Amino acid sequence: MKKKLLFICLNGLVYLAQAQFQNILIHEGPNPKEPAICMNTKNVNELVAGANGDNFYYSHDGGWTWSKGKLTSSWGVWGDPCIVADTSGNFYYSHLSNTGGETGWLDRIVIQKSTDGGASWSDGSFTGLNEDKDQDKPWMAFDAASGSLYVAWTEFDKYGSDLTENRSRILCSVSTDGAETWSEPVVVSQYSGDCIDDDHTVEGAVPAIGPNGEVYTAWSLNDTIWFDRSLDGGQIWLAQDIPISRQEGGWKFNVPGLNRCNGFPVTACDRNTGTIYVNWSDKRNGFDDTDVWLSKSTDGGNTWSAPVRVNNDPPGKHNFLTWMAVDQVTGHLFFVFYDRRDYDDWQTGVYLAYSTDGGETFANLRIHTEPFTPQPDKNFGDYTNIVAHNGQVHPIWERQMNGATSIWTGVPTFSLGLGDGDFFALQTDLASYPNPFSNTTKVRFNLAKPQVLSLTVHDMVGRVSATVFSKKQFQNGLQEVVLENSELRLPPGIYFLRLSNGRAAETCKLVVH
Repeated sequence: MKKKLLFICLNGLVYLAQAQFQNILIHEGPNPKEPAICMNTKNVNELVAGANGDNFYYSHDGGWTWSKGKLTSSWGVWGDPCIVADTSGNFYYSHLSNTGGETGWLDRIVIQKSTDGGASWSDGSFTGLNEDKDQDKPWMAFDAASGSLYVAWTEFDKYGSDLTENRSRILCSVSTDGAETWSEPVVVSQYSGDCIDDDHTVEGAVPAIGPNGEVYTAWSLNDTIWFDRSLDGGQIWLAQDIPISRQEGGWKFNVPGLNRCNGFPVTACDRNTGTIYVNWSDKRNGFDDTDVWLSKSTDGGNTWSAPVRVNNDPPGKHNFLTWMAVDQVTGHLFFVFYDRRDYDDWQTGVYLAYSTDGGETFANLRIHTEPFTPQPDKNFGDYTNIVAHNGQVHPIWERQMNGATSIWTGVPTFSLGLGDGDFFALQTDLASYPNPFSNTTKVRFNLAKPQVLSLTVHDMVGRVSATVFSKKQFQNGLQEVVLENSELRLPPGIYFLRLSNGRAAETCKLVVH
């Protein structure tokens, strides 16, 4: 006789769901660093990542397994990867170039395109070639409305020079034809910096797109976070740069155990509300206390809120190399950063913070399964990265351990429950994670209010494989459902559970043996 599904309602219980992340090794050595990650929002199972110097990675199962390769281009591949996706599912990988090898210079910004989910890449196009000047740290943004692709970076007259006549500046270039061609770069920054690659050098530009095609970016210079914007597709920028905040201690500072560290700002915009966010780290609370900060503007960048501390640990620890993403579906903010709150030495962990109220308050989650100890004689790199879409969140980071350098990502073992406040934390039974089951497993979710829900099982390409229940009324509180495969009849494989109320949905992975 077939067993019926069992529904257990635990109303009134306090259920504090700590989002758990399975740590996935993407690549180990030799010395990959400065990772970047991007998601195809039309198919959230498609992820593409990169790392210095010429590494690319791709996953077509939501980040659980990865393939890797070496990027090649006629123009050379010289690190500082950034990856974005367009609305057609194409990925773009920007990086530095060095056509002269060891005797050459960082002469241009190269952008390569993938039309097959990151498995192969075009030879690429380039922008920024300007005699013998050096081009450094590019970052891109894609405007879904116009189809334009933007890249911003720092140009050095001569990298490392201490001569006063050699200067640095922020540049921006745009492509309107899918990275086939690029506009002549324009200068963004009103104030130039030196070329020493230190606090008095102009660095850290990350472009972001506003709801009406505005282009925003912020950068660091002279112990200050600066902001500028373009309202005409990146051609004309404000003549007067706007200061956001003091960056106490400058953008280049010391964290014990690292050969170098920076607090470059990250700019993002909620394209539904128009709110602009800038995230950085600095030492305003003391030499031994590095913190992560957020400021926001609701008037197009004219005025900025006082910085709010993102990390919520007690004072006196180092929290550094932050990155931020705005989920354009929910409007929620996500941050990833290295964190030493749990340790008294150089041991370093990774934390994820998120805000569901526009950066007013933050929850912090420990996402590393074990800490690592960096090696001061080895370059650690300059940034982490994170991507978020409709509650699907994927951070990426580097770790150094026992002489080896590796790239890791975190895959949530259940959704973070940040859809629209109606229901939270869809979760399979984690006792035997990653929940392989041949007959029975449990599903839990916590409801903020009574509502009608449907629970379906989908295969890896999104097709419905089974319906657990459809339009069933639930009361508020913690719910638990027992799934039995004698009812579902799922062949062995990887699936995704989807809990929906018709307005938002939560998903989690389900493995059937």
